[in-house]
Amino acid sequence: MPPSVMPMFSKGSGPRTTAAVSAVGLRKAYGDKTVLDGIDLHIPAGTVFALLGPNGAGKTTAVKILSTLIPADGGRARVAGHDIATAPDGVRAAIGVTGQFSAVDGLITGEENMLLMADLHHLPRREGRRVTAELLERFDLTDAAKKPAATYSGGMKRRLDIAMTLVGDPRIIFLDEPTTGLDPRSRHTMWGIVRELVTGGVTVFLTTQYLEEADELADRIAVLDNGRISAEGSAEELKRLVPGGHVRLRFTDPVAYRSAATALRATAACDDEALALRIPSDGSQRALRAVLDRLDAAGVEADELTVHTPDLDDVFFALTGSTDTPHRTTEAVR
Repeated sequence: MPPSVMPMFSKGSGPRTTAAVSAVGLRKAYGDKTVLDGIDLHIPAGTVFALLGPNGAGKTTAVKILSTLIPADGGRARVAGHDIATAPDGVRAAIGVTGQFSAVDGLITGEENMLLMADLHHLPRREGRRVTAELLERFDLTDAAKKPAATYSGGMKRRLDIAMTLVGDPRIIFLDEPTTGLDPRSRHTMWGIVRELVTGGVTVFLTTQYLEEADELADRIAVLDNGRISAEGSAEELKRLVPGGHVRLRFTDPVAYRSAATALRATAACDDEALALRIPSDGSQRALRAVLDRLDAAGVEADELTVHTPDLDDVFFALTGSTDTPHRTTEAVR
C-alpha cells in the first residue's frame, strides 16, 4: 500500500470537539484471528461517522464492543462519556442499536412492537402510547400500525426497527449496515431518516459496504481493513489520497485548442481528435485556479471544463486491496 494513502486527517488538525464516541487501541481476537488490531476513534457529537470496509474487516465487531454486547481484549473506549468496561449500564442507557438483520417481531403488529419496546424502557403506559404514536407517524407507519409486521416490506421493517430504537430517546445510534438488501428507493428513504436524526442532535455511527452511502451521509469516514484503520477523513479528503484526479478542457475552435495546449503543454495530455486537454489535478480550488489563470494569461477560454476526482471505489480498492466488489446504491434488491 502506498504511503500516501495512510494519513488520518483528524491528527494534528487543531483542538478536537467533544467526542460522542472515542476509542484508543481497541483490540479483539477470536483464537488466532485478530479482528480489531488497535483501532483509534474520535467521533464528535451530532455527526455521522461511517466505518467502511470489506466483509470480515471487523466493522460489526467494533459496533458490538462499543455497544457493550461483547468485551474488548484490549484498549479503552468511552461512549456518551461512559467507559464501556466500567460503566456499561450508562452506555446502554444512552445508545440505540440497529443491526443489518431486523429485530422486529413479525408475529405482532408494528404498534405492538413499539409498545413492547416502550415497556422495556419502563415508560409509563400513557407515555409509551404517546411516543409510539409519534414515532409511527414520523416514520410513515401509522396506516400499517395495526398490521402484523411480517406483512411489511423490507423498507418498512427497517423503518420500524429504527423507530423502535428511538423509543428510548438515544443520544447515539449505531446503524450496522442498515440498508443491506433494500431497494434503491427504500435506501434513499433511510438516508433521509439518518439526516433527520443528526439534525435533531443525534450522533450516528454507521457501518456500510455501500460506498455511495458513506459518501452521501458521513461527515467522516474511516476505512477498516484487516482489523486496522487504513485512513480517516471526509469523503473529499479520502478521494484526494489516490491518484487519477484531473481537469478536462474541451474546445470547439482548433486555434483555441492549440493555444491552450501551448500554454499548458508541460502538464497537459493532448487529445487532438477530441480537441481536449487533460491536466492532472487534486480537485482543489487552488489547483483549478492555477489552470484557469494560465488560460487567462494566454487569452484562451475553454468551451467545456470538467473536474474529475477519484471516487470512493478508487479509495476502497487503494486502501484495502480487496477483491470484493463494493456495493453501489443502484443495485437491485439482493
